[in-house]
Amino acid sequence: MKGLSIIFLVLCLFLVSFFIDDTRAVDDYQANINNGVYIVYMGAAATSNGYYHAQLLDSLLKRNEYALVHSYKHGFSGFAARVSAEEALELSKKPGVVSVFPDPLLKLHTTRSWDFLKYQTDLLIDSNPHSNSDSQESDTIIGILDTGIWPESESFNDKNMGPIPTRWKGSCMKGNDDSSSFSCNRKIIGAKFYTDDDDLTAEYHTQSPRDMIGHGTHVAATAAGSVVQNASYYGLAMGSAKGGSPGSRIAMYRVCSPEGCRGSNILAAFDDAIADGVDVLSLSLGASSGFAPELSSDPIAIGAFHAVEQGITVVCSAGNSGPDSETVVNDAPWLLTVAASTIDRDFQSLVMVGDGRVFKGEAINFSTLKKSPVHPLINAKSAKKSDADEDEARRCNPESLDESLIEGAIVVCHNDNELSTDEIKEQMQELGAIGVVVGNDKQGAVASNYGAFPMTVISSKDEAEILAYINSTRNPVATILPTDAVTPYMPAPVIAHFSSRGPANSRNILKPDITAPGVNILAAWKGNDTQEALPGKEPPLFNVISGTSMSCPHVSGIAASVKHQNPSWSPSAIRSAIMTTATQINNKKVAITADSGSIATPYDFGAGEISPTAPLQPGLVYETDTIDYLNFLCYSGYNISKIKVIAATIPENFTCPKESSIDLISNINYPSISISGFKESRTVTRTATNVAGDDQSSYVVSTDAPKDINVKVIPGKLQFLKNGQKLSYQVTFTSTVSLLKEDLFGSITWSNGKYKVRIPFVVSSSTSNKGSDN
Repeated sequence: MKGLSIIFLVLCLFLVSFFIDDTRAVDDYQANINNGVYIVYMGAAATSNGYYHAQLLDSLLKRNEYALVHSYKHGFSGFAARVSAEEALELSKKPGVVSVFPDPLLKLHTTRSWDFLKYQTDLLIDSNPHSNSDSQESDTIIGILDTGIWPESESFNDKNMGPIPTRWKGSCMKGNDDSSSFSCNRKIIGAKFYTDDDDLTAEYHTQSPRDMIGHGTHVAATAAGSVVQNASYYGLAMGSAKGGSPGSRIAMYRVCSPEGCRGSNILAAFDDAIADGVDVLSLSLGASSGFAPELSSDPIAIGAFHAVEQGITVVCSAGNSGPDSETVVNDAPWLLTVAASTIDRDFQSLVMVGDGRVFKGEAINFSTLKKSPVHPLINAKSAKKSDADEDEARRCNPESLDESLIEGAIVVCHNDNELSTDEIKEQMQELGAIGVVVGNDKQGAVASNYGAFPMTVISSKDEAEILAYINSTRNPVATILPTDAVTPYMPAPVIAHFSSRGPANSRNILKPDITAPGVNILAAWKGNDTQEALPGKEPPLFNVISGTSMSCPHVSGIAASVKHQNPSWSPSAIRSAIMTTATQINNKKVAITADSGSIATPYDFGAGEISPTAPLQPGLVYETDTIDYLNFLCYSGYNISKIKVIAATIPENFTCPKESSIDLISNINYPSISISGFKESRTVTRTATNVAGDDQSSYVVSTDAPKDINVKVIPGKLQFLKNGQKLSYQVTFTSTVSLLKEDLFGSITWSNGKYKVRIPFVVSSSTSNKGSDN
């Protein structure tokens, strides 16, 4: 895949247009977004750009010895430096520089902060169907770009693990704040941190790979945590917990601080990880959907491109901006992009009212209220001050409420997300409420953690019934019961309300690729979190949080298992195996749904819910190779002369198709099909590779298509004669109506009686947003 190195060189040539003449506007952007740091990207490391790299750095340091923030030289070439907007513009014109852009601040993909808890036994994943599920034999290395790690957690014990793989070239940095206590072992084999040493405003604790937030510890344990018996959150839903690939090694790259994750740090971590020798990289972070950068200024897309070029699978979270459409991020075609779904365990805190009725609530709380409904119950609207607005009181805005009416009562609040439930909790506690019932349909299955305070979230339908009860009696009473973990809960999985949805910016590539558990996931936590501790208790060793941040490491762990089972497979083969073996059926044996109850589509979950073991033996894979990515550039509007000016290597006789268009991106050999701008008919091609190990195998096709479109596959049978053989087929989509009124979804499945290899398709009359005039 060395030819892939030209892609970002081409893409990034056109970033110069970013710099606008209004330098004051640039300076304002710089001050608010990157504090004067710019990333200078110079393409692949193995090019003549090494001379220009050294020359530019020498010139820069002569002017300001403190200007350099990071230098990239292992997986790719470039640097991050503190320069003015004018200097950045000048750098963009220098020989060997292909793009210059402000250092972006990306965010972790959790819902809100770290305030969701739930127990997760479905994390017990058999990483090898041919061995004991607790085997520690896997020596794959998962690199994690996150907030750091808490090495003392039992989830990172190295019991029964063999020596560190000799191919590992990384290191274990100790940092300045706990050099005597932070250490690696045979589980955590590498730990690095990235920070600006000259930034006097940096928090002291950021000078270390130690996790002072909790997120990175949670993610690492989810991906590759060792087996821990009797894991729980203060005894709630006790059981075993372990990562998706418990035998894998962990390399932590701390790129995030409490303020966010700097793009310059992310690129530095990619650069190091490529040199260190990781097999999989897991990133539970990214841009906000409304501010997603172009490929040429996206540090994740750039770093991942070079990692994939070196055979590293890169798994990323899809984002938490759902359920709105077109919110998916991390959508570059070389990434494995992960949505979030629920598991079959539900944390319920019930509300019991005076007439005997019981209403289901979602929450984690350790209520000590009486078990029978004897506590005063009040509608927040009825507790408003005389001059207050009713709607504000109904939402439990504290300035609109009469404290004397709230004190000692359970309060019913309506939450339309103007205030977070945490804010409501704090404010009602200050007014003297003994409990809170919140009506909110948008939180779905996510159980927030309210600690010892009796608080729960119910549906708006149940809220209306409770309010009707209040109005039906002079002395309404109720109680809130402490949380109980209900399992097996049905239906599951359900696509999380917050999970970002497709279509992607380029409608001709389907994103997200897959979904995995991301709601109320129990995993290891930092060991000194007194804020999460219950009164009189030690800090919890496990926590449960939600987000595509949590679903991403599930897939990373499984990708590591696939890599261990099939060490010669490329990142695209691993992605294909994960996607083509996914399921679309829930535990009620019907189609997976979204949180709203509607049938989930590929825009919600890509190929479906990941299987923990089926990807180890998928039968066939769809490999996306160098030519596919070069064609991706051609179809996006980049001409061959531009590519040849930049490319150090390119396949012999490669040329762009004579009639390249954005519509032809659908022909990329991706394990899904997405067609935009559809009118009457469109034909695409796919190539499958036999990886079943059988010399001879015959696969027959079947299609699942909606009524407004006909799908014809030629040939209808693939006869493989040897392992590793590639065979191609064409798929023709023909409309049966004059105009598509909505996007259409279906699938194509090849089966030989042992394996079923399925890819989803999307056909849309809408036009893709992505393209270039260069």
